[in-house]
Amino acid sequence: MDKYSFLNAAHTAYFADLYDQYLKNPDSVEPSWRAFFQGYDFGSESYGMDGDTVESVSEHKTEYVQKEFQVVKLIDGYRNRGHLFTKTNPVRDRRKYEPTLDLVHFGLSDSDLDETFSAGEILGIGKQSLREIIRHLNSIYCDSIGVEYMYIRKPEEIQWIQNKLNVNDFQPNFSSEEKKHILKKLNEAVSFESFLHTKYVGQKRFSLEGNESLIPALDSLIENAAQHGVKEFVMGMAHRGRLSTLTNIFGKSAKDIFSEFDGKDYEQEVFDGDVKYHLGWTSNRNTEGGHKINLSIAPNPSHLETVGAVVEGIVRAKQDDKYPENPSQVLPIIVHGDAAIAGQGIVYEVVQMAQLDGYKTNGTIHIVVNNQIGFTTNYLDARSSTYCTDVGKVTLSPVLHVNADDAEAVVHAMLFALHFRMKFKRDVFIDLLGYRKYGHNEGDEPRFTQPKLYKAIAKHNNPRDIYAEKLISEGIIDGDYVSQLEKQYKDKLEENLEDSRKTDKTIITPFMEDEWVEYHNVIEDKMLQTIDTTYSKEGLAKITKVISNLPKDKKFIRKIERLVQSRQKMFDEDKLDWAMAEHLAYGTLLEEGYDVRFSGQDVERGTFSHRHAVVKVEDSEEEILLLNELSDQQGKFFIYNSLLSEYGVVGFDYGYAMASPKTLVIWEAQFGDFSNGAQVMLDQYISAAEDKWKLQNGLVMLLPHGYEGQGAEHSSGRMERYLQLCAKDNMFVMDCTTPANMYHLLRKQMKAQFRKPLIVFTPKSLLRHPLVVSSVDEFANGSFQMVIDDITVKVDKVKTLVFVTGKFYYDLLEQRQQLERDDVALVRVEQLFPVPEKQIKEAIAKYKNADDHVWAQEEPRNMGAYSHMLMNLDAAKTFRAATRRPYGAPAAGSSVRFKKRHQEVIDFVFDKSKNNQR
Repeated sequence: MDKYSFLNAAHTAYFADLYDQYLKNPDSVEPSWRAFFQGYDFGSESYGMDGDTVESVSEHKTEYVQKEFQVVKLIDGYRNRGHLFTKTNPVRDRRKYEPTLDLVHFGLSDSDLDETFSAGEILGIGKQSLREIIRHLNSIYCDSIGVEYMYIRKPEEIQWIQNKLNVNDFQPNFSSEEKKHILKKLNEAVSFESFLHTKYVGQKRFSLEGNESLIPALDSLIENAAQHGVKEFVMGMAHRGRLSTLTNIFGKSAKDIFSEFDGKDYEQEVFDGDVKYHLGWTSNRNTEGGHKINLSIAPNPSHLETVGAVVEGIVRAKQDDKYPENPSQVLPIIVHGDAAIAGQGIVYEVVQMAQLDGYKTNGTIHIVVNNQIGFTTNYLDARSSTYCTDVGKVTLSPVLHVNADDAEAVVHAMLFALHFRMKFKRDVFIDLLGYRKYGHNEGDEPRFTQPKLYKAIAKHNNPRDIYAEKLISEGIIDGDYVSQLEKQYKDKLEENLEDSRKTDKTIITPFMEDEWVEYHNVIEDKMLQTIDTTYSKEGLAKITKVISNLPKDKKFIRKIERLVQSRQKMFDEDKLDWAMAEHLAYGTLLEEGYDVRFSGQDVERGTFSHRHAVVKVEDSEEEILLLNELSDQQGKFFIYNSLLSEYGVVGFDYGYAMASPKTLVIWEAQFGDFSNGAQVMLDQYISAAEDKWKLQNGLVMLLPHGYEGQGAEHSSGRMERYLQLCAKDNMFVMDCTTPANMYHLLRKQMKAQFRKPLIVFTPKSLLRHPLVVSSVDEFANGSFQMVIDDITVKVDKVKTLVFVTGKFYYDLLEQRQQLERDDVALVRVEQLFPVPEKQIKEAIAKYKNADDHVWAQEEPRNMGAYSHMLMNLDAAKTFRAATRRPYGAPAAGSSVRFKKRHQEVIDFVFDKSKNNQR
């Protein structure tokens, strides 16, 4: 074998470059490498003593150099691959990986074990024997914690990690009192689950059994983070272990949990509730160090990873509102399942947000409760990647794999994650490798699908008993200590159980109640009331002046300059367009002290280049936000182009709105139907959260909608999907046709003393339509109109009364003018939900000579608002429906075919004899 073959190995060139750098300037290399090279030089020089010949010195030196670098390669091998050979799986044998870390793979042998090497300096242990170096490497990299980090590209982060790993060989070093506290929290986790198992036999609780060490780990995280200045925690987790976390970490009364298990009705009348392991909770906790911290665990649906995006939005809102100077004071924790983190695409979307200006939260601690089974699916069928946490490598985050049976190692890993996050403001992943004692829920029989695994689990001690035996062997506790702990804890649970059964109803405490004290849950009648959204002309003029003038000392693209200057011209000519409606709505709200957050794909400019809320300096691309230049007392205007994500970003912005009711939070789709990608958020949160969890939310979704011949994917915002989800009082759905109505709608969203999600189908071609303008007076003194009557016709002449929504109104208006028809009234329904039944009935009564009532829409009959109107408006059952035929696709790809179908609908509105719709 070529004695220099080691030079072909990875990283050797790096070692050589580093050594050259050391020779030129020893202080320029990292201290542990400097110590290694100093030892290497000393060793090299020592071979020249005792009368050796030049040739023998050269041979000795060459051999010494080779062996030193082979040991360096060995150290590098442990750093890169040691995690593959750990003791992290408590119930399964590890898979076999090749090559192993055996000496032979590094050009070393057993005969080298007692030879000393300067390479030990790299580990901070000085010149040591190879045997001792390997002992240290096994302790650091191949014990109960496996660490992945060598793919990180920032040398300072790698060095920080390696320094941490070298401390005490990365082994825990807790005091006796700290160990007793870990045991106490383990006992709470174990005893809580066993108590529920005996009291509520067969009920679903998605127990933590097999991963109970999560509880002392979270407890330690909170206690220690408070000492680092963290003021608030926000956690998202699915159902596995949630009940134990609620009571043993968040302080939710076991009495309340027992009431939920007993299935009692709710004290609140207008509330449907949810299963106990989906409910959110907020509490304050005083740490043992004397710090007061706020804890929130977000409500979550069964769509496991959805809550992660929501949590990040909640955290960002808290950071922006309360801690703008030090955002790290709010710490997000997301608890994943092993199958879910590997299988759900939302995780990737959330991970990609981690370092983006509009979405970063200064680092999230991700914890995987890894029970090695997804429902009944083994991990080998659940992912292609080696680890479920491999998504964390997308952002080069460190990943720690930990044996959940080793409680001290779990806590130790958690503290490492905390320190890394606080230092570098980046994500960390902890893979808590345990098992699931029972089936997916406590009514399952897991032996059907994993008979061998569950034979092993049946014989396996729980983490508390394993840890208790360790502490007994160390002389820290005696044999009765755990039984006393268990009795004390279960006695308290018995008292809570007795108390819970003295009450007839369950009370659900609203999530983040303190943020919402000024707002009230309302039903449909309040949603239909008019809200004062007026604003003085003088105030509008002031805002217009600011947003119409770019800095004189900077160079801008000429077209942008003209566009911005045209805002003042529109105001002066009393013709305000859609973009001005937006700018003035945001500006007036900012002046009134509200914040505005706007995100989505291309929103800074606007997909259709109408908004230009952010203007770029031509040479430097410096960003100018004129809406932040209104006054010293104004609110903050945030606008961000998003990553190309719908699901994750809508979840984030929904979470932001959940935590900040005084911020107008807007998400805009590039085209309306792109919101399909966020359907889970729509179904599980936006439409249902108030019924399930008593959560108000004022998120605004702007969905460009309108049939203009752009094909199937760029026509429909899929309003039928939203309207199908509408019920009672759960959201607003709008399709505005005038700038003034859009202006008042956005202001109304914030001026109301309640919050509901607002879905707005916004225009594309109408953004620059000459008729789509409003006067300054309509802005200043008007209000939002749910229905806009036709003021251009003579009431007595009207024979056909047409109800229409959105852009289609202008198509019909153009046709009416061409036909010179004065017997057709076009009434616009601007609010689709709640249905403005009163105003529609008034319109029908007003046009008493009309014997032909029409519902007109440009969408196919199985889409759009027609079926919604049939379900929610009795009068609609008698309407003549002018629509496209039912289709599978929203629109034709051929522009010729599109125009033909579009015109057929228009013709049928004005002449029912041309009916070809059936």
